[in-house]
Amino acid sequence: MMSNLVGKRILVVDDEPDVTDLLKFKLSREGYVVEAINNPLEILGKAREFSPDLFLLDIMMPDLDGLKIARMIRADGKLNAVPIVFLTARGEIEDRIKGLELGADDYIAKPFDSKELVLRIGLILRRIKEPKAEEDTRLCVGDVELDEGSHAVTVKGVPVELTATEFKLLKLLMERKGRVQSRENLLVNVWNYDTDTETRTIDTHIRRLREKLGEQAALIETIRGVGYRISE
Repeated sequence: MMSNLVGKRILVVDDEPDVTDLLKFKLSREGYVVEAINNPLEILGKAREFSPDLFLLDIMMPDLDGLKIARMIRADGKLNAVPIVFLTARGEIEDRIKGLELGADDYIAKPFDSKELVLRIGLILRRIKEPKAEEDTRLCVGDVELDEGSHAVTVKGVPVELTATEFKLLKLLMERKGRVQSRENLLVNVWNYDTDTETRTIDTHIRRLREKLGEQAALIETIRGVGYRISE
């Protein structure tokens, strides 16, 4: 694993101890600091104490499932920007879309390949960059301002909370203002996936991004049959 990821904190939530033990072993071996919870009702207290850099959530759990946990995380002022990866036995595309709509950054079905899981987690965490010193890292389009250095977005000066994936997606569109970006190109450059990945992932994130931009949502144009473009 790249050295800049060593020490990153991952909170694993799964009601099966065998699964959490395996994940803790695999991820700790990669240099991550890992905590595991088998009782989902403990999630918020543990998360606030542990301050994770990424959540790895099972969906199908008793008492409190992963989708409900994701809603709670995205509603929490201290946790709402932390990336979420769903880990579940469900493989249907509608369940995947539902998870993405709730703010998940990725979705991996059981049984999973541990090497792929580690790779995807690394890709997500590498999207979150440290602030750059002595460099103007701001992008402006319309009334939307994005500052990569502070990882902040404002609309007419009002802060907007974005997930790591939403931030990278908006940044790419703003950097390439006026140029159409195909769904396949966005998957490669934002998600680092090959083009076999389900392109509806893009549509889901664009929809969420527009909702968060509010009255500036129209800056993101849909180019039918091709992809998306941001322009003033």
